[in-house]
Amino acid sequence: MVHRVAVIGAGASGLVATKCCLDEGLEPTCFERSEDLGGLWCFSDNADCRRVSVYRSIISNTSKEMSCFSDFPCPEDFPNFLPHSLLVEYFRMYARHFQLLRYIRFKATVISVRKRPDFATSGQWEVVTDTEGIQESHVFDAVMVCTGNFQHPHLPLASFPGIETRFRGQYFHSQEYKDADAFRGKRVLVVGTGNTGCDIAVEMSHVAAKVFLSARSSTWVFSRVANHGFPWDMVSTTRFNHFLEWLLPSAIMKRIKFGKMNSWFNHEIYGLASAKSSNFHFIINESLPFRMLSGTIVLKSNVKEFTETSAIFEDGTTEENIDVVVFATGYVFSFSFLEESVRNTIKNNGTLYKCIFPPQLERPTLAFIGLVKLTGSVMVGAEIQARWVTGVFAGVYKLPPTSKMMAEVLKKQLPVKRTGLWGGLGLG
Repeated sequence: MVHRVAVIGAGASGLVATKCCLDEGLEPTCFERSEDLGGLWCFSDNADCRRVSVYRSIISNTSKEMSCFSDFPCPEDFPNFLPHSLLVEYFRMYARHFQLLRYIRFKATVISVRKRPDFATSGQWEVVTDTEGIQESHVFDAVMVCTGNFQHPHLPLASFPGIETRFRGQYFHSQEYKDADAFRGKRVLVVGTGNTGCDIAVEMSHVAAKVFLSARSSTWVFSRVANHGFPWDMVSTTRFNHFLEWLLPSAIMKRIKFGKMNSWFNHEIYGLASAKSSNFHFIINESLPFRMLSGTIVLKSNVKEFTETSAIFEDGTTEENIDVVVFATGYVFSFSFLEESVRNTIKNNGTLYKCIFPPQLERPTLAFIGLVKLTGSVMVGAEIQARWVTGVFAGVYKLPPTSKMMAEVLKKQLPVKRTGLWGGLGLG
């Protein structure tokens, strides 16, 4: 019987996991390696610290109405889309309201999570933590990993010949970016057209001499402000829209998607996306089209190689006198504190049952919260996951046999995927 639960991380997922443990009568201990809660949303202007945090100007991509926890609405006087400071304040209010702070151990870094020798029967884990140089070993009946997937930057320098051997300018991963002040008058190349890459390109374009934005795939852009001024997710995330997506053939849904995107501006004219492309993703950015129209951001193809001062692109063009390269190339799925036998079975969230449970374990006492990609805010999905997981730990729910979980995981790994109209647009 599960009683003591280790919760790793005190961000959005860790807080709701701790609260759900209490709801089920479990005894949680939440380990947070920083001195404050909020996870990556807790801004730090120290780019050298080990903890990943957001950049200074970030604002949530999903509205407070569609992102808040089900039993604790955001204050009415908060704006619809929250800057990081207000989102962290909301987390603090949530923690105080449900008296979660007494269960959180700050400045406690989890070093290792290993199965106990009798794991096959007990399901217990040995968790080793480091608190300001003092190591402690703990035994828990279950572990909830709530650190998210933004811990280890993906920096594929080998894919960009010359960046390490010839290029004389500055280059870094977007994790290190905090604000645009240091790039005034510079010629900047941003590699990657995800939410982060486009946000950074837009912000830098206000102070840089020129910003080049390198895209490898089609990117569809839309605004937080939908029809009649309502938040986009309140308009689009409805049962009717989901029913249409389930009902209509994929070809028709694809036409509807592109029609919605192009009703704002024609993406093909801007060079951002083509309706014929099979590889595309959606981002939110109100300012990108105008910055491109004003010439402060210039869209480029994928980078082929770097010279001492320039970037050569796959379309044969070259941009000279590049001062800074920002790689907005995402993050690697990695949980270094897990023992190797467990870590090697977890390649991505697709290798987890329901994106939560490693199906190969003898006992279902390890769960990952917040790794799911869904419509809208990850916070909402994390709460549903945490409710189910703590119910499993408490014996209220039972998982299927390992063979059935493995079969479902393998089935979902097949390359048959249907992209949702608004999928993958969370708070990050």
